[in-house]
This record gives sequence, structure tokens and C-alpha cells, in this order.
Amino acid sequence: MLLKKATVLIVDDDPDVLTAVKLLLKTEAQEVITEKNPENLNSLLQRNTVDIILLDMNFNSAINTGNEGLYWLRKIREWKPNAIVIMITAYGDIDLAVRSLKEGAADFMVKPWHNDKLIEVIKDLLDKKDSDGASKSSSPKNNATLTTLHGESPLMQDVFLKVNKIAPTDANILILGENGTGKDLIAKAIHERSLRANKPFIKVDVGSLTESLFESELFGHKKGAFTDAREDRSGRFEDANGGTLFLDEIGNISLRQQAKLLTVLQNRQVTRLGNNKPVDIDIRLICATNLPLQELANDDRFRKDLIYRINTVEVTMPPLRKRGDDVELLARHFAGVYAAKYLKPAITFDDSALQKLSTYHYPGNVRELQYTMERAVIMADSNVLSAADLIFSSIETAPAEVEVMDDMPLSMLEKTTILRVIEKHSGNITRAAKELGLTRTALYRRLSKYDI
Repeated sequence: MLLKKATVLIVDDDPDVLTAVKLLLKTEAQEVITEKNPENLNSLLQRNTVDIILLDMNFNSAINTGNEGLYWLRKIREWKPNAIVIMITAYGDIDLAVRSLKEGAADFMVKPWHNDKLIEVIKDLLDKKDSDGASKSSSPKNNATLTTLHGESPLMQDVFLKVNKIAPTDANILILGENGTGKDLIAKAIHERSLRANKPFIKVDVGSLTESLFESELFGHKKGAFTDAREDRSGRFEDANGGTLFLDEIGNISLRQQAKLLTVLQNRQVTRLGNNKPVDIDIRLICATNLPLQELANDDRFRKDLIYRINTVEVTMPPLRKRGDDVELLARHFAGVYAAKYLKPAITFDDSALQKLSTYHYPGNVRELQYTMERAVIMADSNVLSAADLIFSSIETAPAEVEVMDDMPLSMLEKTTILRVIEKHSGNITRAAKELGLTRTALYRRLSKYDI
């Protein structure tokens, strides 16, 4: 690929470096994107088709060993296995830079670099990408490089089976499930297992788009179409051409927006705002919503003809509370991820931690467990986590009703309710007893009875 046609992303917390690289490549590349915060990398890579990434080895942090750069390199390789990454390093970090090559970086540059050398390296890597691409089959990527999905429960095995069956097709997919269950990961996995795997994967949270932004964001606009339209801009449908378009929170768009979306899907064409010329599109559509299908099918809320259009096949993500031993599996996974990120020793769990993990109800699902484990790894004084280290977020609210199985013993229901209320009040026994309608003494008796 010619540099003139390439999009370059530079990630560095030094604004002078960002400015210098942008000025250097402004006339050399098609587009230069700068970013100070590596936490924004995933969303940037989802929104943009990036051809080459320049990634700093160190960021503003108490940790300044270069391991941050290696951590973000691994994440990029997970999100975009074929990404070309050049590491930016100081002279003293050469050993780390060499390690980065073993982790999958394409090259590294030492600060301060010669501008001509940097441009030469970028051009050589883009040329190599073209030559490598020409020699490879266009078939989907090997499963070993795909988005990592964790789950051994029967419910998740059913999901994986369905994903593997539908991914190679071009069928439109509707993913259902509560917030935090991993609908976006399933969408990405479907794309990576499809025949469009080497094409763009574009995610849009359509539920957050206002009426005025909806058409511009999805369909694009011409310069002057409205007050802030200072240049021509393609929409997400055009950006995803040849690949996959993932519309998240589809259940939250208005009936007017639904009508416009239906027209595009029927005609397979988009027309930019301020233009009368339609553009043909070739996309695979994946949608997701946290609404139950029966609620989505309410005529007053959602058009049935649009539901049929987006729902050739549906995939339902189970809530974490129904996934049994997957809770411990995921907890150990996240503990390992964050121990590596924050340079902590390997993390294990004592029996009290495992008991707490297995009895909590997880209103925030996998996302809540992930953030709980990150907090625990950061704050724990020991590499063996106990129940006291696992502080679940008070921002999550429990389901309106406690789900009761027909064969659930009354004692188990009481124990589950007590645990839920104690978690809700962050371990405050007085408040928990008040909500349960018990005295503190009575509650302590039950805690002893159930060995809580």
C-alpha cells in the first residue's frame, strides 16, 4: 500500500511528539490520527480503518518501565491481529523494544528519530503488507487469532455453536441479552469468523445518536448540508462497505429512525445528507439490544418489518448469574489480565472469595465482574484474594425480582436474599437487617447458620 493512501495512528502522551509526527506525515499520508490516551485505542480501531500504528512504550503513570507499551501492543494484537505496530522507545528501552518484536511489533523507532528514516520504515512496512497479502488466501483467519471468548457452561457452548454455524454466512444477526453480557464480543467474533474478516468492522451505538446526528453519522453528509458540515464525510454504512456493520442498542431508536434504516437495508443504498446521488453498499449487518424480543416486537415501539429484516438469526447471550462455573473461570481470567497490566504477581483466590463469587447475583453481568476484579487486583495487599477484597459496585441494581427455580429450597432462597441485601449495603449489617426486617442479632444468627 502506498503511504499516500494510508491512515496512520500515533499513540503517545507527549503532545509535542503527536504534533511533530502529524506535521511530518501530513503531506505523506492520507490521514494521521493522534491520541494521547491508550485507553481509547479499542474505540479508535473500531471507528477507523487504520493501516499502521505508532505506539509509545511509556505513558504518564507511576509505572514507567515500558511494560505499558507491551500491554497495549498485546491488546492491539488481540483486537486487530494483522495490525502493523511500530513501537516508539527511548534509547534506554532497547531491550524492551526487542521484546516487543517477539510480541508481534513490526519494528521500533528510538527517540529522537530522523524523519526520513521514520517515513522509510513506514513505507517499507506498508509495501511488505501488500506483498504478504497477495500471497495469502482470502479465507477467514485461523481461530487461534480470533477474539477470545471465555465460557464452558452449556449455555455458552450453545452460543459458540450457533456463532460458528452462522458466521460464514451473510445472514443478518440480532444479538439479545442484558447489559454487560458481552454482545459486542460476540458481534466481533462473528465478523472474525466470516468471509469478511479482512474487511472493516464498524460499531455504532445507535441508541445514543440524537435525531439530528442519526442520518449524518450513519449515511454521511456533503459539505454545507448543515451548519457544522465543513467537509464531505462518509457515514458508517460506507465505512463498513465490504465488511460488517454492528448497530448496538438498536432497540432504542425512534420509529422515524427505524423507517430511514429500513429504507437503506431494503435498497442496499445510502444517500448522504445534502446529496441526491445514492451510493451502493455491501455490508453484513449485526444488531444488538438489551430488550427482550417480545418487548421489541411491540408495534408502538418497533416496526415488525424492520425486526424481520435485521433478525434472520438471533443469538441470546445468557446473564452471568446463569452461567455457573463460568464465573470462576472469568474471574481467574480477569485477575490474570490485570495482574499483568499492573505488574502484580500471579493472583489466586481463597475459599471465601470463591464462595462470594459463586453466590453474587451480578446485575452488571460480565462487565461488573471485570471491573470488580480490576479493582481487587489494584487494591489487594496480598496476591491471594479473599471475600473482603471483592467489592461489587453499588451503581448496579439487582433485578426487580429474585429469580426462583421451582426446585430451589427455601433455605437457599433465604441465603441468596441475605447475601444480595448485604452486598447492596456494602457489608453494612445494620442497614441490611433493617431492609430484611430483622434485628441485628437475628441477622447474625442467620449468617452463622449459613456460614456466611
